[in-house]
This record gives sequence, structure tokens and C-alpha cells, in this order.
Amino acid sequence: MADNTTGTSLQAAAYTAQGTARDSVPLPGAVFDGTVNMPVMHQAVKAYLANQRQGNAATKIRKYVVGGNQKPWKQKGTGRARQGSTRAPHWVGGGTVFGPIPRSYAQYVPRQVRALARKSALNARARENAIVVIDRFDYDAPRTSRLAALVDRLGFADQKVLILTDGSKPNVFLSGRNLPTVHVMPYGDVSTYHILWSDVVLIESGALGNDLEPIADDTELAPKRESKRPAAKKTAAKKAAPAKAAAKKAPARKATKRAAKKSTAKKAAKRPAAKRGGKKKRGGK
Repeated sequence: MADNTTGTSLQAAAYTAQGTARDSVPLPGAVFDGTVNMPVMHQAVKAYLANQRQGNAATKIRKYVVGGNQKPWKQKGTGRARQGSTRAPHWVGGGTVFGPIPRSYAQYVPRQVRALARKSALNARARENAIVVIDRFDYDAPRTSRLAALVDRLGFADQKVLILTDGSKPNVFLSGRNLPTVHVMPYGDVSTYHILWSDVVLIESGALGNDLEPIADDTELAPKRESKRPAAKKTAAKKAAPAKAAAKKAPARKATKRAAKKSTAKKAAKRPAAKRGGKKKRGGK
């Protein structure tokens, strides 16, 4: 049921975009007031899942099934029960009675109820110390390795992480799109379902109205991973270079050997012919 706890200021751990720890920050009391209303959250999540259904299931009643325009046999005299169509519901291949038809599964939840459910979900995560504040997500270009390194350094690699940015940030969204356990969306678009789906919520400080100034941080996570890959490629290339050179030399050696054999065979073929000709000349004399 509803669990209301007011007058308590909730704190959240804060980190830089590179994963360096900062001083904890207080969460805004307008949203994080400790209210957790379970029935409202259940209603919001149930409505969200119902609204995802397309409702395209459909079956054909007897008038839409092909065939059955003629009586299968005459009314009397056959000894069998009278039948008017082979597409009646009790016939194999006949129409379906009371089957599903296209319909809408949409459920409406009032705006204030949705707001209360969203607020309750955020408070539930705050009570579990599952809300982390990031000072600023400032990506010049999409970089999946950079976002993955941040999640890994915070220790959330094996958990479902929800990242809420201050407004729409396409570069951050594209950076986390290829990570199966990371979901990125603006803070204003988050729903109760997404908050309860996640194990940890990373919120940009600007979305909470508390702009944290970025501190000097020389830790660059993405370049480290990038520097390892080219080094590995270089060492692999160095190891593979002698093998490639040997592979290239082997056909050349074989070709030279074949050419030498052919030249010797030609010379051997020419020498006996010259000797025979000489013998014939001597015999003619």
C-alpha cells in the first residue's frame, strides 16, 4: 500500500562522466520526498504494458470463410442430418464462433496518477541507493566504448542501467543503443515502467536542477581501450609478417625450380637430336 515518508532528505552518490567519485549531492525534495505508492505503480505499469499490445489477432466467422454456398446434400431422404453449409462452425474448415477480432487494449491513466507513480518509482530507487548523479554527459560523437567503460568502472556491468539525460542528447543515446543492459532516454520522457525495469538509474545533474561543474579529471576511459586494440593488432601483424613473407617466397622458389627443370629438359632434348644428325651425315659420306 501507500508508504509515505516525508521530511527526510535523500542523498545520492555523484560521479564524473569518467567515473571519478565526487561528493554526494542531495536530491530535490519536490520529487524525492519518500513517497512510495505500490498500487499506483502497479496500475501505471499494467497500463504501459497493455498499451504496447497491437491487438491484431483475428479469426473468420462463417460468412468470411471461402466456400459453403451450396447445401452439401438434399434436405430429406439421405438418412443423414440436414446441413445447409460446409462452412458452419461445427464443420472442419468452418467459421470460428466468438473468436478474437482486432481490438484496442489501450488503458487510460490520469495524468496525476502517472506523475504519482513515476515519483513513487524514483523514491523506491532512491531508498535502495540505486540512484547515481553524473555531473554532465558531454559527448562530441557517439562512443559506445566510452559509455561501456563508465558503466564498468561504476560496477554496474552486470546490472540493468537506465541513463536519464538533461534533454535529448543523440550522441549519448547512440552510445548506449548497442549495449543490451543500458537504456538511454531524456529525464522528461521516463515512465514508471522504465524506472522499475532498471536496477540502477544514472541521472544527469542538470535534469535534477543541480548543475554540477565538471572537475578536472585526467582519467580517460575510452582512449585506454582504443590504445590496446591497435597494439594488439600491431603485434599480431608483426607475428604474421614472417609467415606471410615465407608464404610469398615459397611460390617464387617453386616457380624458379620449375623453370630450371624445364630449361634442363629442353637442353637435354636438343642434344640427342644434334648427335643423330651428325651420324646421318657421316653415313651419307
